[in-house]
Amino acid sequence: MYRKFFEKLEALGEWGGTRRDILFLVLGGLALAFSLANDYVLHLALPFDSAWVAVVLCGTPILIDAVTGLALRFDIKADVLVAMALIASLIIGEYFAAGEVAFIMQLGAFLEDWTVARSRRGMEHLVKLSPQTARVLRNGVESVVNAKDVKLGDICRVLPGETIPVDGVITAGRTSINQAALTGESMPVDKAAGDEVLSGTVNRFGAFEMRALKVGEESSIQRMVRLVESADAGKAKIVGIADRMATWVVVTALAAAGLTWFFTGEVIRAVTILVVFCPCALVLATPTAIVAAIGNLTHRGILVKEGDALERMANVSKIAFDKTGTLTFGKPKVVHVAAFDSQGKATDMTEFYRLVASAEKNSEHPLGKAIVESFSDRTPLLPSENFQMYPGQGIEAIVVGKKVYAGNLEFIANFTTANLNILEVKKFQQQGATITYAVVENGPCGFIALEDTLRDNVKNIASELRSAEMEPVLLSGDNLESVRFIANKLDIREFKAACTPEDKLSYVRNKTAMIGDGINDAPALKASFVGIAMGGVGSDIAIEAADITLVHDDIAEIPHLVKLSKKMMQTIKRNIAFSMTLNFVAIALAISGVLNPVVGALVHNAGSIVVIVNSSLLLKWRQKGKK
Repeated sequence: MYRKFFEKLEALGEWGGTRRDILFLVLGGLALAFSLANDYVLHLALPFDSAWVAVVLCGTPILIDAVTGLALRFDIKADVLVAMALIASLIIGEYFAAGEVAFIMQLGAFLEDWTVARSRRGMEHLVKLSPQTARVLRNGVESVVNAKDVKLGDICRVLPGETIPVDGVITAGRTSINQAALTGESMPVDKAAGDEVLSGTVNRFGAFEMRALKVGEESSIQRMVRLVESADAGKAKIVGIADRMATWVVVTALAAAGLTWFFTGEVIRAVTILVVFCPCALVLATPTAIVAAIGNLTHRGILVKEGDALERMANVSKIAFDKTGTLTFGKPKVVHVAAFDSQGKATDMTEFYRLVASAEKNSEHPLGKAIVESFSDRTPLLPSENFQMYPGQGIEAIVVGKKVYAGNLEFIANFTTANLNILEVKKFQQQGATITYAVVENGPCGFIALEDTLRDNVKNIASELRSAEMEPVLLSGDNLESVRFIANKLDIREFKAACTPEDKLSYVRNKTAMIGDGINDAPALKASFVGIAMGGVGSDIAIEAADITLVHDDIAEIPHLVKLSKKMMQTIKRNIAFSMTLNFVAIALAISGVLNPVVGALVHNAGSIVVIVNSSLLLKWRQKGKK
């Protein structure tokens, strides 16, 4: 009975949320201004002091929070001291002092709540990604069943464009799989009989049959769901400085007030001590600085969703980057073309490139599309006919009467005796390029190297981060050669390749920030000390899982984010030092009788204004020499 009463009281204190807080603060502020004006200027005879409006509207939630916190959890927070100061001020008739303290504390609580995002819609997107149905072959009959009903060992058929329902191994057919959702790989992966496929990935081209190896909760996509659900369970939330210090502040305030009353016999001095001891400026020290820093970042296209993310950012020593879509564009581009005659001697690649691009113009494969797009700024493509695609292998087409084949090395070996597995090819493979081989009937053969290109604004990212005492790390699901090449190019000294979502999650748990864009990055973004998502190219799930979003995908802003977070913490520390000094001076004056409750409340106002002004300087802060 006792507990239910206080639980209902606590729920009542939370009624109305943000809109209620804004309304109460506006009305309370106007009421305090009128009370002050009436005392010193207007001198109107009123039935009650208008400061009571601020006491009731702003003070009631504080009183409820203090009482229920003590009763239900024995939780001593700053609200306990404020509640005592309120009640003591009201008992001796100092209504303005009570209203002012309630208003300032409620303002600080509102700013803290405003900076903390509670949106967690990303799980809904991830659940929608999970395949809902599967085509199962039983006794030679195909039927569509719920993906959850697929049993271990069942044979499933997957058509082009469909999401793979469970983990398994291909038993018949060839295809290309888009695995970006789970591994972050920029290129589709060719698959044939005997190769494993993962649930949640997308079949791009050929139909195939597979045997289910992991079903239900054991499938890859369901493991991803569980990872994202549990990832932030261990993420530390920074508690307000006033609440961390609340216990000893309350004890010290009560002791000082009690001793002063005992030795002087003046209750007004004791009440003044309680009023000036209220940590108003201390409560404002952190949220005002955070709000100003968030405003600064918003103007630069950086949205901060979690209020304490910037506090955490200032304590990070490493920042882990995903590769594909984050440091790179995530789209392949032709970087080299080589052509050879029947004797294996290098020949003019221009006409060879044109023939291959013309043959690929009807292709839906990302590599084929990239070859066409990369050629588009050259001479016009030639007409082609009889286009045919071989899933997981390559294509063929007739271009101006010449039959052209393009695809992987195994496929092209059927149409030429030339040795294309040469050192020049290996050189590009070592730097992470994907190779498309091609042969023109009775003409040249050769290869086209495609790479995922770096973003223009990432070239100096490593040196700028090191100047902010933060070490960059590269984590990617891509192959080792590709990851090593990008890391060396950007001077990133630590890198890890072939990372699964679990690998990334494990790495970032130890005070590491993470920046990524894909679904496969979501668990790591949520588990990391600070998660940063790419807002333009990023998936909805990654954006929802992250604390901070780069709206314009401008990686070059990361150093500013890091340095501003450190500057913000310096500002908070200065605010705290000032507010503590002001409190102790005011307490000394209150003990000696120089301050009364009203003047003490005004000193609080002055201190709070200084803290707010100091924090507001962060709005326009930027590193020297930067725009």
